[in-house]
Amino acid sequence: MEQKLGFKPLPTAIALGLALLIWFVIPVPDGVTPQAWHLLAMFVGVIAAIIGKAMPIGALSIIAIMLVAITGVTAEKPADAMKDALSSFSNPLIWLIGVAIMISRGILKTGLGSRIGYLFISVFGKKTLGIAYSLSLSELLLAPVTPSNTARGGGIIHPVMKAIATSYDSDPEKGTEGRMGKYLALVNYHSNPITSAMFITATAPNPLVVDIVAKATNTEIHLSWSTWALAMLLPGLAAIALMPLVLYFFYPPEVKETPNAAAFAKQKLAEQGPMSRGEKIMLAIFAVLLTLWAGVPAMVFGKAAAVDPTTTAFIGLSLLLLTGVLTWDDILKEKSAWDTITWFAALVMMATFLNKLGLITWFSGMLSSGIEHLGIGWMGASALLLLAYMYAHYMFASTTAHITAMLAAFYTAGLALGAPPMLFALLMAAASSIMMTLTHYATGTSPVIFGSGYTTLAEWWKAGFIMSVVNLIVFVVVGAAWWKMLGYY
Repeated sequence: MEQKLGFKPLPTAIALGLALLIWFVIPVPDGVTPQAWHLLAMFVGVIAAIIGKAMPIGALSIIAIMLVAITGVTAEKPADAMKDALSSFSNPLIWLIGVAIMISRGILKTGLGSRIGYLFISVFGKKTLGIAYSLSLSELLLAPVTPSNTARGGGIIHPVMKAIATSYDSDPEKGTEGRMGKYLALVNYHSNPITSAMFITATAPNPLVVDIVAKATNTEIHLSWSTWALAMLLPGLAAIALMPLVLYFFYPPEVKETPNAAAFAKQKLAEQGPMSRGEKIMLAIFAVLLTLWAGVPAMVFGKAAAVDPTTTAFIGLSLLLLTGVLTWDDILKEKSAWDTITWFAALVMMATFLNKLGLITWFSGMLSSGIEHLGIGWMGASALLLLAYMYAHYMFASTTAHITAMLAAFYTAGLALGAPPMLFALLMAAASSIMMTLTHYATGTSPVIFGSGYTTLAEWWKAGFIMSVVNLIVFVVVGAAWWKMLGYY
């Protein structure tokens, strides 16, 4: 049997070429140490390989850890270099997301996710617009405990959306996608970036944002689960309320009245039968997680009763294992969780040492001095950085790679130009999810929903750009007013 290589030759060659170019050809700039420059060479190579999909991101992360350890760019002693390379595996945020992904498997396994979707449709599904809001609300309800936005939008909500569209004979294969499937598919997708922006645990890269902001402000700003959720609550709800209407205007469904949809959803619920033991336990644990993440015990009983967000995730997973809703075999099979823990640890480690070795400070200084010459003040500078950061996502197929590559430098540059730290942090955090709207390769959910064939490429990109503008305006206007009210800046 022919043995295939573990990597794609062309993207690997490009990534390796870029790394070698920075390491050996481009001279080390003034104000930068050789160690920092060599780490940058490896970092750029890894990010280029992720963008080019040279290997699975987990496999690339193992190679990144090996390179940092063997080159000794962070420490002279081999043992210390290895400790540095593995240092981020102790980061609680990594385990928060990894364990939360494992927990979300329970939502899929028990069928609770689809039940929630059909329940909303049975109540609001008399019009196509009502179905659209049902899908969005289902997304929102599942978001806090589903860090895989792909599992949420593509694995739970998308099958519900397809079942409804098919029941109204809206099928791309028959050329009838315009009846309602096109509109619902776009709503299904565009709910995903908004809900991802609303909770730290709603998409895997969000803790990267938390980590980068904390390091850039010397831990003055460390966004907790509840602080993030409260900050994003009002702009997120406003964006969720507006999105189905905007898409309805640009892509109106041919079928606007859907009296049978509620009946169809009720039939599906009847087929599911009464809530199973697993669903009831999952729902109860869901409630426990939200209560602890929101900091309710600390509010009621004082600081002594506070529970760390990562500890909360471990409590939730332990309860699911103890009750038998999930088995250890289920956990081992949750590849995306182990994958996330691995890539997160590697990328956070590299980003941390780029910061420690002074490269981020140097680059952001270059960026801020370049913008400063424009003489547009901190508001103009922040707007420019925000837009450049967000629309650079056209060049990325991974939000993780994008955030890791750009956020630290852009955020630090904004601070240097006088942007209020908390305001700018929340805007950059929102942009880190909003940018998923743009393309059919923007995040894992995109190819799932685009691949079902309800929209053309042109329709997808047009909808993506429109929604990016709408969402950004909502988060800037509503968000800034809300955060001012909360006293965040």
